Amino acid sequence: MIELKSIYKSFEDKDVLININTRFENGKTNLIIGQSGSGKTVLMKSIVGLLTPERGEILYDGRNFLNMSKKEKKSLRREMGMIFQSAALFDSLSVLENVMFPLDMFSNDTLRDRTRRAQFCLDRVNLIDAQNKYPGEISGGMQKRVGIARAIALNPSYLFCDEPNSGLDPYTSIVMVFTLIVSFSFLSTLIPAASSFFCFLRFFTRLL
Repeated sequence: MIELKSIYKSFEDKDVLININTRFENGKTNLIIGQSGSGKTVLMKSIVGLLTPERGEILYDGRNFLNMSKKEKKSLRREMGMIFQSAALFDSLSVLENVMFPLDMFSNDTLRDRTRRAQFCLDRVNLIDAQNKYPGEISGGMQKRVGIARAIALNPSYLFCDEPNSGLDPYTSIVMVFTLIVSFSFLSTLIPAASSFFCFLRFFTRLL
């Protein structure tokens, strides 16, 4: 379970997160809803450690993420995956290298095993034939699918999805739904963020 206690985050003079208190329970889909600019992405990035709140606690099964050592945070990040609203790929890395990035950062597997795992994830999103291409050589929908493959590369216990169906064509949405359904076999907690409950229902009712 992830529990947030009195989370505050601001940028210059703008307060974005003010006294956020909530919990995300294991084994459930935990939805974050808010209009554009309300702080959904900031909240999600704070939970996974991409941003640091000024105050508060972020507890993973009782362990305060903000007070962990670098080694402890690295170990916990092995349990996380995130699908960004934009694909957020590295332009200088190939599709395969982008998916391998979290494996290279957090896995102790051999290069051969990391490569096989990345290729397996690309095959899940029907992009194995594009593994040697670069992000600039593939479409936006394909880039999003690469992001999905990267997010599930480490078999995460916690999967965060920021506006998961934003800008997707119907085919890519179906691929994402199928991939997440398969991912449920190892996921304990799914946390999507959406601009409305309707957007959530339109996409995730296929998962339930």
